[in-house]
Amino acid sequence: MVNYRYLGNSGLKITEITYGNWLTHGSQVENDIATQCVRAALDAGISTFDTADVYANTKAEQVLGDALKGERRESLEIFTKVYWPTGPGGPNDTGLSRKHIMESINGSLTRLGTDYVDLYQAHRYDTETPLEETMQAFADIVRQGKALYIGVSEWTADQIRAGAALAKELGFQLISSQPQYSMLWRVIEDEVIPASRENGISQIVWSPIAQGVLTGKYVPGQAPPEGSRATDEKGGAKMISRFMKDDVLAAVQNLKPVADELDLTMAQLAVAWVLQNDNVAAALVGASRPEQVAENVKASGVEIPAEVMTKIDDVLGGVVERDPGRTAQGAPQQRVA
Repeated sequence: MVNYRYLGNSGLKITEITYGNWLTHGSQVENDIATQCVRAALDAGISTFDTADVYANTKAEQVLGDALKGERRESLEIFTKVYWPTGPGGPNDTGLSRKHIMESINGSLTRLGTDYVDLYQAHRYDTETPLEETMQAFADIVRQGKALYIGVSEWTADQIRAGAALAKELGFQLISSQPQYSMLWRVIEDEVIPASRENGISQIVWSPIAQGVLTGKYVPGQAPPEGSRATDEKGGAKMISRFMKDDVLAAVQNLKPVADELDLTMAQLAVAWVLQNDNVAAALVGASRPEQVAENVKASGVEIPAEVMTKIDDVLGGVVERDPGRTAQGAPQQRVA
């Protein structure tokens, strides 16, 4: 079964393997398979589920809500997010204005079939809305009982500090940050994690398997397997392209003996690796087949010895991205319409 960790400086416990339904619900995968994956997550002991209003333009929330029908609500932790454009994409259908946040939380609750979410996250930083306005709206949502806790996603260290300070003034706290993090993408280590520690915030990390690259299924010099994410123009081929370089793929192949030594698959090694960081509360995993969920859960509770962590660093060497500036570079500079 899956271990639990506290989320930030709060009393909320979440499963350290959290089920995320980004690419795979309401778009890539037929709804009945998506439901089977959610059921497999529940069967494996996962009680924490993460989604967002923008995934499949709101359809993913609906699919997740339907799949969780009949479960005891108090036994689940349901997370969603707000920022990216939803609906027909009007001028106020995006961003972190009070108007968009207030309308979005109501839409999310309806689709998820619940009165509240456990965690409501700012999906990016909105450069066009005063941070005070955003934080006041989140404070009101917490007071209304529509969200129990508030988090952020892909915010820089400075943005996290400013948001946490305002939240404190308004009588609530930020407890989570949701960044990309994996053996290959370590840009949060130097700035975001220290800022988070200072403010009682922990990480819920996405793409711990680097969009599938850390499974070892992509071989240097060979075409990507048919049906894989690297071949899916709608489902993440652009995002995975940063890792689809021969030097990266060759280094990843050298992780296989390390995984074998620990009796783990390469995917399990990748998920277990992010969980060695004590500021990480959970690794987000998705699935396009139910059996993938059961496999990923085996990474829970794995302790990787220090010498093996060092060996991983040696194997990956210069292919690891560590530049903390990449968080700001990857953020939208203006609100996306």
